[in-house]
Amino acid sequence: MRLPTLPWSTGSFLSLLLLPLALVSAEEHSSYDENLLLRTLPGNSVLASFRFVSNGTFNSHHSVFPRSLAQILQHSQTKELHLKFTLGRWDAERWGSQIWDGRTAGGTGVELWAWVEAGSDAEADARWTTLNNALSGLFCASLNFIDSTRTIRPVMSFQPDGHHAEDIKERLHLLHGTLPREPVCTENLTPFLKLLPCKGKAGISSLLDGHKLFDAKWQSMSIDVTPVCEEIDGVEKCQLQMVQTVDMVLDVERSLRKKDSVIPRPPHLDQMICDPNKFYSGSDSCFPLDDISDLSWSLSEMFGRPIRGSCPLASLPTSQSINVCANVPDQRAIYVSAGGTEVGRGDNIRCFILEENTDFDIILPDQSPAILLPNIEPPLYASRSFTGHGQERGGVQAVLRNPSPDRHVEFVYLESLPWFMKPYLHTFSATLDPPIETQWEEKIIQEIYYRPALDRRRGTQLEARMRIPPNSTVLVTYDFDKAVLRYTEYPPDANRGFDIAPAIISILAPRNSQTIFSIRTTSLLLSLPTPDFSMPYNVIILTSTVMALAFGTVFNLLVRRFVGADESVRMNPVQVLKVKIMAAVKRIKAKRERSGKAELAKKNE
Repeated sequence: MRLPTLPWSTGSFLSLLLLPLALVSAEEHSSYDENLLLRTLPGNSVLASFRFVSNGTFNSHHSVFPRSLAQILQHSQTKELHLKFTLGRWDAERWGSQIWDGRTAGGTGVELWAWVEAGSDAEADARWTTLNNALSGLFCASLNFIDSTRTIRPVMSFQPDGHHAEDIKERLHLLHGTLPREPVCTENLTPFLKLLPCKGKAGISSLLDGHKLFDAKWQSMSIDVTPVCEEIDGVEKCQLQMVQTVDMVLDVERSLRKKDSVIPRPPHLDQMICDPNKFYSGSDSCFPLDDISDLSWSLSEMFGRPIRGSCPLASLPTSQSINVCANVPDQRAIYVSAGGTEVGRGDNIRCFILEENTDFDIILPDQSPAILLPNIEPPLYASRSFTGHGQERGGVQAVLRNPSPDRHVEFVYLESLPWFMKPYLHTFSATLDPPIETQWEEKIIQEIYYRPALDRRRGTQLEARMRIPPNSTVLVTYDFDKAVLRYTEYPPDANRGFDIAPAIISILAPRNSQTIFSIRTTSLLLSLPTPDFSMPYNVIILTSTVMALAFGTVFNLLVRRFVGADESVRMNPVQVLKVKIMAAVKRIKAKRERSGKAELAKKNE
């Protein structure tokens, strides 16, 4: 069996992986499949993409599809769910097109969108809140902070991926929320693994470890739940399909270095190959050359353990099922241990089926000089940054470049801004750099949807459908004002700034509005006018002191009576008696002291 040539973004290899996972026979109530893709990247990096697909229904025994998630979806009337946890930045300039066409990766932090069935917007908002609170508890995340100020209703950017009946589509409400500041950590990975049938104890999920996953240059965890229907004998049978994906880019040199020392130490200057073309390099500085050689690595070294066999609950292996695929150059040798059966070899690709109860490991020896795989460019390069200066106003600039020499790119640009960023729509512009034919200037922005913000109630939503000519760069810019917050609305580390959610770019198909590729820009850090938070403390202390002095003075004037000492004695017989007794006691003590001194003097004589 010869496998087809591996295309990085879309094509026959993707279809090959999804073929046994897409639809399940109506006779099966549940099924489960998993596979792992390993790909070598420039700079001694390795991409590991884990994919787990579970199929089931609300009425099944939940042997594969998790009951906890099914009950949440059923209670909140959620028909389709997409949840993303992402950290780091995908370096498209160096690594090329993103895996799975960017569909499995969200923006920095947490991104959630869902189609909720409801009769009105208010009912949809209530069910959206229920969904956020339930998922927050399930995944140990702060999803309950996705309130109305962080929720938008995209119009052009997203389309349902599952099969929905026409009568249900009319009642579906799309809601989208982001938490760009959310730290993704092991607390989110543990419940993610508990949704799998084998709980990370067997199969390819046994490689997932928090120490390795969150040490990666870039990592993303995603959960996509969609209804999948198939017509059999004239009857449409539908199931819920949950696709869990974990993508990470590991640094081989860094992973191997931790094996020798727990404390990360930089390599010695003698062990580094410096770039002689850098005229500013010297004896005390080195700019190392990349891609000189490929280091040796194995699964057990990169992840700390080999694959612990196949998951017993996975579907029975067939001639089309694949568990592990290694995408490395044909010129580089690959050694595998027992526990896996090779099912085919293609151009720069080798695939294996795992055996049950047997560890499986892949070993790649050293390769010098380094051999790089063909780099497939993404359909669009995107970057975003702030412009301007000062604490009152600012601007945003997005640089969008179409690398194709002969095809234009049509996409939807989505911005979800907090309410304290107040953009000016009349300043929103898209210009070609460098300018070309004037006819393109009018066609860059095809359509705009703008939903203004309401203070402390909702954020700004800006969507623009755009079209970029071949081999061109477009600068998207707009200006905004910065609002002044109440001092109670600032976070504890207010001087750090406020995280702004990444922009979402949905590449559209040439003949329809279906999304074929998704891109997230990096998040931004907005600096707002920040008060001196020590001043409220100083004001409170000063005010309390003044109030205490004033109150004490007024209280003494109202309650205390100033009288003479003799008048006080005549008016109080008890005090008179007490004074007389104390005076008598003093006289007796004085007399005794004088007599004692006299006796002592006589003895001395």
